[in-house]
Amino acid sequence: MKVKMNSSKIFLILDALEAIYHNETRPPELGHDEPLDGLILTILSQNTNDNNRDSAFNKLKSLYPEWRDVAEAGVKELENTVRTAGLAHTKAGRIINILKIIHEDFGEYSLKKLATERPEIVREYLRALPGVGAKTVACVMLFDMKMPAFPVDTHVTRVSKRVGVAPSSTSPEDISQLYESVVPVSRCLGGHVNIIAHGRAVCHAKNPDCKHCVLAQDCDFLNS
Repeated sequence: MKVKMNSSKIFLILDALEAIYHNETRPPELGHDEPLDGLILTILSQNTNDNNRDSAFNKLKSLYPEWRDVAEAGVKELENTVRTAGLAHTKAGRIINILKIIHEDFGEYSLKKLATERPEIVREYLRALPGVGAKTVACVMLFDMKMPAFPVDTHVTRVSKRVGVAPSSTSPEDISQLYESVVPVSRCLGGHVNIIAHGRAVCHAKNPDCKHCVLAQDCDFLNS
């Protein structure tokens, strides 16, 4: 990594937040039996909120029970189906292209075969798909394939930078790589969800509730 990061603060964050939110002790069910479901869901989540994402995904699955049905529907029809997720034309085109590539590579509309490969192979394959970035790859690997990964969204980025895990100019992808290099896989899912919960409940982008933050004593943002 080109930037200097403070890995010791990662465990300060994980330990403090687990004592409050308990998502490591009681991990939420976020994955899918078919990793392709998780991949398409995550693509729909880009640049929108969870409600819009879920609405679009549920409509998609209700109209097209099989991914073959989605591939045969075409971009125009799919665009209307996923409109609530925003950027419908772009997302529909990406989904159709991805389904075509996966079918050509695996002979089926499924990523279950990919899930049997080594994590580095899985990461490389997913990252090469159109419109799939580092966060999407990490989500699919962690939630749907139970592989070591640590997705970094806006909440994880904000909390990590404020506490002092990384400088303010650090990219989410570099922060993700740092977490993945030090956090045991057993703590990745719960730790990730705990940080998101804290970002939503306390460490807001505007007007963070620092008085009620368990990380305040060690927070660079508050103590600078």
